[in-house]
Amino acid sequence: MKSIILFWDWIRYNEHTLRNLRNEKPGVQKMFIYWLDKHLHNYCENLESILMFPANENEPTRLVISASGNPEYFDQVTTLVERAPMLRNWKFVAFIQPSQSIEEMEAGLDKPYVFKDIELKASELKFMPFQYDDLKKIDMIVYLKNFTVHCTNKNLLHVVFIILQDLLGEKSLFENLNFVELAQLPEQEDNELIYLYELQAFLDNLISFKSKKRY
Repeated sequence: MKSIILFWDWIRYNEHTLRNLRNEKPGVQKMFIYWLDKHLHNYCENLESILMFPANENEPTRLVISASGNPEYFDQVTTLVERAPMLRNWKFVAFIQPSQSIEEMEAGLDKPYVFKDIELKASELKFMPFQYDDLKKIDMIVYLKNFTVHCTNKNLLHVVFIILQDLLGEKSLFENLNFVELAQLPEQEDNELIYLYELQAFLDNLISFKSKKRY
């Protein structure tokens, strides 16, 4: 409890500098990021923080507290953010939230994810769940246009998981997905395959179906 108080006291005392950190000199930026991480890790070594600066001055600066997708530390994230102070021009967020625009993906206007020699557009990915029965999490296959080109690339699955996290958010990703396999997207149209950007809607329907089944 003491480490939580010390963390938020440090944030409260330095909130003005943190909010304007992108305008500071690199040395100042490095020092404040170091102490931000230091105070956070004094509370829990396995948590990470992300400062998100607004494009509009009227919007709040966001501080996201993340467990890096590890469910063992979800409670620590929730506890910390629940005790956050009310500060003007700030928003404190538990877990990385969905950041992709479904409307842009539906129109094919989303920007590609580029990582070294891999380039993927979320709007071009499709998926198919395995038989899930009464399991709490689903197993699924994600289909890519160029899987045969990148199948030996060790970074491919990592990029797909980044896309999934941007679609679902950190907590939903690890609460709902158990296993992800990658495969080549068939050349001929397969009406059974679902666009990956519809995954959250699929999960919502699945959760609703399971709830009705209990009763």
